[in-house]
Amino acid sequence: MGSFLVRHRRLVMLLALLATLVMGVLGAGTVNALSLARFEAPGSESDRAGAELAERFGTGSVDLILLVTARDGTVDDADVEAEGRELTRRVAAFEGVAEAASYWTRGRPATLRSEDGRRALVVARIPGDATVVRSRILPALVPQVTKGGETISVRSGGGEEVFRQTVPQARQDFLRAEMIIFPLVFALLWVYSRRVLGAVLPILVGVFAMIATLAMLRGVLLFVDVSTFALNITLAMGLALGIDYSLFVIARFLEEVRRGATHEQAVVAAVATAGRTVVFSGMTVAASLAVLLALPFDFLRSFAYAGIAVVAGGVAGAVVVLPAVLASVGGRVIPKADRGRRAGGFWHAVAVRVMRRPVLYGGAATALLLLLGSPFLGLNFGVADDRVLPASAPARQTQEIIRAEFPAEETDALQVVSVSPTSGVAGYAATLSRLEGVAQVDSSEGSYVAGTRVSGGDTARFRSGEGTWLSVVPTAAQMEGDPIELVSRVRAAPAPFEVLVGGYMAELADYRSSVVDRLPLLIGLMFAVTFVILFLMTGSVLIPLKATVLNLLSMAVMFGALVWVYQEGNLSGLLGFTSTGSIDPSIPILMFCIAYGLSMDYEVFLIERIREEYVRTGDTTAAVAGGLQRGAPLITAAGAILALSFAVYATAGVLFVQMIGVGMAVAILVDATVIRAVLVPAFMRLAGDANWWAPRPLRRLHDQLTRPRSRSASSRAARGSDAAPPDPTASLPTPRAEDGPRRSRTGRR
Repeated sequence: MGSFLVRHRRLVMLLALLATLVMGVLGAGTVNALSLARFEAPGSESDRAGAELAERFGTGSVDLILLVTARDGTVDDADVEAEGRELTRRVAAFEGVAEAASYWTRGRPATLRSEDGRRALVVARIPGDATVVRSRILPALVPQVTKGGETISVRSGGGEEVFRQTVPQARQDFLRAEMIIFPLVFALLWVYSRRVLGAVLPILVGVFAMIATLAMLRGVLLFVDVSTFALNITLAMGLALGIDYSLFVIARFLEEVRRGATHEQAVVAAVATAGRTVVFSGMTVAASLAVLLALPFDFLRSFAYAGIAVVAGGVAGAVVVLPAVLASVGGRVIPKADRGRRAGGFWHAVAVRVMRRPVLYGGAATALLLLLGSPFLGLNFGVADDRVLPASAPARQTQEIIRAEFPAEETDALQVVSVSPTSGVAGYAATLSRLEGVAQVDSSEGSYVAGTRVSGGDTARFRSGEGTWLSVVPTAAQMEGDPIELVSRVRAAPAPFEVLVGGYMAELADYRSSVVDRLPLLIGLMFAVTFVILFLMTGSVLIPLKATVLNLLSMAVMFGALVWVYQEGNLSGLLGFTSTGSIDPSIPILMFCIAYGLSMDYEVFLIERIREEYVRTGDTTAAVAGGLQRGAPLITAAGAILALSFAVYATAGVLFVQMIGVGMAVAILVDATVIRAVLVPAFMRLAGDANWWAPRPLRRLHDQLTRPRSRSASSRAARGSDAAPPDPTASLPTPRAEDGPRRSRTGRR
């Protein structure tokens, strides 16, 4: 392949340019075709309850809240009431709104009135998918109904309005971050490579990966929905992977040039070695994200589609386009004062020192990582609310007022639905009203507070045929504490008939439960797929297991940082967020898949360098020292660039984006330093030649799959006989007892 790219370099570059233009045209409409997603669990109890409510009773959870404030007096004044009723009527009449109600149209319940009487609520249900509600209906409705009047002012809030404002805020966060990242990355790459072209090419490969992702997603969108948030994350990954993969290829190209190869020979060797590493790395990252397809959630599946696309674009740019460019202008990436890499050096010395006392250094490093990851033991999964937005967001300000001034959360009421005969409704409503965290229960038989009936029932609202439903209104304190616990209490309460519990809090509880329940499947699939890929690359059983254990350590540190910062609230003043005491499970799962894949990225590169040295010398200790000396400088540089790129997202206003930036930066830094520099050499020194062991059946399978094909004469000529590195696809030597002990360059076993 490398020989082909060298011979047809101009054609490849021309086709790459044309492909970029075509992909740009195809991907131009991708952003507008992306959809929005909710935290939903299809087929769950809350999902079935919502369907029954909509079909039988024509009602459901509140999507939009309007906070009405009396300019003078209280909301019970006649002129305020008149304007409030008119506002409710206009909302109900708006196209797309299924129903609307307010403090004034529901008989002035205390749950829809602030404690000081100056504010009241108008609530509306807007059916439809998230894209229709947030992108079409709300943008047209909210400006019209929040103008206020002579006697009232109006603010908007509610779940759909919160997440409608989250999307443009997240997009703004990403755009601002990218404006910082591109010049920052260019400067860092220039410092590392000491040539302008050496800094520009990796960025261009990253841009190529982004454009390719947009084009491929255009085809995916013909069959499935993809979240806008997924695109933002994967475009950030596109730059990261493009830089990583390009640095792998360019570093190997420079290494071959230093050995005396011509530029053409260096390109061929780089494709055969670093190119192979990039392909395996891409497979690993793509596989790590592909396991999200096993989850029945559109929001998380979107990251699998976009992630696979961005990996494919990054691999193609680094293994196909970049070598053709290097074959044409490779001399311009060679530093003018290139001193090369010495046989010894800092990283070689580090590896030798660690391997002399592997238990001491490895044990100390493991203890440090476990300490840093210990806050993870206190992880508390919760649900996302308006506090994912910055304090300046209008929807969050509305929700803050409601939390502070209203005695109950009517808009987050649980809906208890029954389609069976409904005798015993009054007693059941009284029972539910006695539950801790319940402010009021409304039913066809009346409204109940602490077991006592306080007002008459609304038969028209709560009955349809034989079916009925009840509204369980939580207290503000319960919503501020643990709203999911209330869902469990209501579902556990004895009922005189079969019921389904739904509502926004129940939807989030079912979503969280569904995600957490599938975690073992997700992790198992990820481990299995990456194990297979690493086995195919190395022919070893132990190395994939070691990689999994070490990656879990870096993941533990990442999650420990998330809990310490975002769940416990440390650094909240510096980073500008509000802790809710819990973390939504979607983001940690997404981060686990991305961080695990990127960690394997460095694992693949380092192990491949060590493996090459082992094929050449047959000495594991020498191979580890030599591989670390050749691979660690690049891994450290790439990790620092990547970590700083993600760290920029810590400036984001949306909590999700900020968490990803901080967590990924921590994981990458730990992985590129402590894991690769200390734990890898310590583990491999302790394992010795067992690193390369595999059962005979697996060894034969690996040999059959990786047996080198015969090369053409032109390929051999292009490589040259003297500068050619060892065949990276050759089977690893299997140590035999009669071979005697192998010794490292240090004279140690």
